[in-house]
Amino acid sequence: QVQLVESGGGLVQAGGSLRLSCAASGRTRSTYAMGWFRQAPGKEREFVAAIPWSGGMSRSADSVKGRFTISRDNAKNTVYLQMNSLKPEDTAVYYCAANLDFRPVLTIAGAYEYWGQGTQVTVTS
Repeated sequence: QVQLVESGGGLVQAGGSLRLSCAASGRTRSTYAMGWFRQAPGKEREFVAAIPWSGGMSRSADSVKGRFTISRDNAKNTVYLQMNSLKPEDTAVYYCAANLDFRPVLTIAGAYEYWGQGTQVTVTS
């Protein structure tokens, strides 16, 4: 079992920045990769970014490339999502997720077994 707790969401004006954190506990040694997804009202959950836990290239959605950066701190069992140049269309609930089963396609929600409770990000114009 892995427990994930997100924090850092909030209300920000367009062009602003937020940093989301996801603290993992439990079977973190078995973690293959961590990801961030988001879900806006009335829309499907969509991939935002992912990072392998033990090294390797991170991935991000085209819609956030150049604006969002995913990073990790293995010592703290924490993954971050730095979000810059935020746009109103970034408004969503953001979820952190953990992949323990070495599922290689990190851009799909089905690759992740554990999910956090979500944190709201609201960007005003």
